[in-house]
Amino acid sequence: MTELIAAPKDIAAANLGRSRAFCAEVTRTQAKNFYYGLKLLPPEKRDGMFALYAFMRYADDLADDAMQADVKDRISQLEKLRTLTHQALADHRPPDHPWGGWPAFVHCVQRFNMPVSIFDAMIDGQLQDLGFKILETFEDLSEYCYRVAGVVGLASIHVWGYTGGHDTERLALDRGTAFQLTNVLRDVREDARRGRCYIPMEDLTRFGVRSAWLGNGLANNEILSLLNFEISRARKYFHSAADLEQYVSADCRPALAAMTGIYRGILDKIAYNPMDVLTRRVRLNSLHKLLIMWRSRRG
Repeated sequence: MTELIAAPKDIAAANLGRSRAFCAEVTRTQAKNFYYGLKLLPPEKRDGMFALYAFMRYADDLADDAMQADVKDRISQLEKLRTLTHQALADHRPPDHPWGGWPAFVHCVQRFNMPVSIFDAMIDGQLQDLGFKILETFEDLSEYCYRVAGVVGLASIHVWGYTGGHDTERLALDRGTAFQLTNVLRDVREDARRGRCYIPMEDLTRFGVRSAWLGNGLANNEILSLLNFEISRARKYFHSAADLEQYVSADCRPALAAMTGIYRGILDKIAYNPMDVLTRRVRLNSLHKLLIMWRSRRG
């Protein structure tokens, strides 16, 4: 494991409170799937997860807005974010920067003793999106999943608390990969229309599918076979991470179960009719999510 950050120094209570409220609002309005599960966490850990999400969302927005701005400028802003993050965590205080989540983020990272490498990897994932290149193999996709989702799993278990060391970290990485592979399937049409196909070229070639077909709503047996293959792969990662809950602190297991239930629900809904992803964004309605929360809370 990489070197860990020292324990937190005091951040003014008023600033911390405002920053936590800011991060909570970002999560409430933007994290349509995670927010339901995070509500089940104890207050301090919930605040920490809101801060983590808000930071990731800020970095993600810098990459996603690139269509409306110069890509070089966005790369520069992401590298500045990296520098500010290192500076803030080394100085144990928020940087002089207008983003409202800094006090909550710095407090969270230091309170839960997270490796700085997690945030470097997150930013690397956004830079990879900005300079998008075709993913040739599943190894390429796996590396991308690590940067944009696996490290989120690692960050989360640091907040929640866990036993089992590196083996548990591996489970968290696999759970994050399962989530991201579900995202790839859910967003395949939208991504293809933006010129970003996250299904590896080796898979497209194997099933005789052209990436352009995924963006124009074309339906054929080749695409169906490809989608079923990717669904099976995502399920394998859910299965390989099945033991994660038992190594996470008991007070956080309901939240993890709820988030996992929502993503598995999305994957199951895609599996029921895979071709739906070519015409619409597959999602669970609020009632379904609340039912998953209720079941998770009851254990």
